Amino acid sequence: MNLHEYQGKSILAKYGVAVAEGYAASSVDEAIEAAEKLKNETGTQYWVVKAQIHAGGRGKGGGVKLAKSMREVRELSEKILGMTLVTPQTGKDGILVRKVLIQRDMFYPGESEVEEYYVGVLLNRATGRNMIMYSPQGGMSIEEVAEQTPHLIFKEEIDPSVGLQGFQARKLAFNLGLSGNAFKEMVKFVSRLYAAYEGSDASLFEINPVIKSSDNKIFAVDCKVTIDNNALLRHPDIAEMRDTDEEDPIEVEASEFDLSYVKMDGNVGCMVNGAGLAMATMDIIKLSGGEPANFLDVGGTADAKRVEEAMRIILKDPEVKAILINIFGGIVRCDRVAQGVVDAYKNIGNIPVPIVVRLQGTNAEEGKKLIDDSGLKVHSAIKLQDAAKLVGEVLE
Repeated sequence: MNLHEYQGKSILAKYGVAVAEGYAASSVDEAIEAAEKLKNETGTQYWVVKAQIHAGGRGKGGGVKLAKSMREVRELSEKILGMTLVTPQTGKDGILVRKVLIQRDMFYPGESEVEEYYVGVLLNRATGRNMIMYSPQGGMSIEEVAEQTPHLIFKEEIDPSVGLQGFQARKLAFNLGLSGNAFKEMVKFVSRLYAAYEGSDASLFEINPVIKSSDNKIFAVDCKVTIDNNALLRHPDIAEMRDTDEEDPIEVEASEFDLSYVKMDGNVGCMVNGAGLAMATMDIIKLSGGEPANFLDVGGTADAKRVEEAMRIILKDPEVKAILINIFGGIVRCDRVAQGVVDAYKNIGNIPVPIVVRLQGTNAEEGKKLIDDSGLKVHSAIKLQDAAKLVGEVLE
């Protein structure tokens, strides 16, 4: 689950990480109130107005602006709130901005000694260990740094049996070229950042930039946070931060029925039980000449009702030209899935696309007979090769 910047910073602050102060606002009036509050609390004369969307590259798209007066706070908030922000990570359609973060500007007027760094905590899937990736080239895309100056990217893997060690935090600060009080501040910053990452069951904490001010303080000026969905039961406070407005509405609806659905850009909708089988099914669709339109796992306890809801969700995608239902009956019985397909066909009414159903496993023959005897325009198969062949035929 992705979080907005202001939400991620609230988690960081909970773990003692120094962050740039700011308040979220949903309207221009709230933005002015936030700016006034920051002025009274910190004495700042400048504010940064930042669009809050689940995507990076906001500055490049015009979603991050510096305001040097209350009038500019108002003008910029009016401009950014309600805009459709297009960044390299949003796609061409962009995302509607519903909130802004009014943040104290950390680059003090006339200051020339501010330095920027990149620090990210994430899982290294190749080794199965968490790692801290960091660079003295903060403030720019880490992909650009990796391409142009790869020698300026450092990585520190964490042994899960002992966690982040003091020498590793000191090594990081040393590689960033810090000394004196800034060195000590960075060691504390990184230690607390890693504690926040582990404590919130995150899969990503990306701070870009981390800045060192002229008085040698270390702050998180920006942050990108992703939480492991599987751990949200342990963090009801973080689960409440979910912003469904930032998610695909079809994916949101699917989650309400405990269906694992991910939208893709193809023309063949697929309904499968099991993630591994779903991946194989998408390969079969490509080999048959189609492109998968979605990943949809109905799970191992699929019944007629869940199958019907899954069918409705797939059909909401106008790009779907055919549907492949591929079920391996282990725990789930194939005849129950078949009944769900028949019920869905009757309850939904006119289904404008052909459906191929492949059933294998428990009660597969009974399931195939249910479909064949239903009189509906559903193509059934037992072998995966036959299903692939049928998909290719119905797409022609």
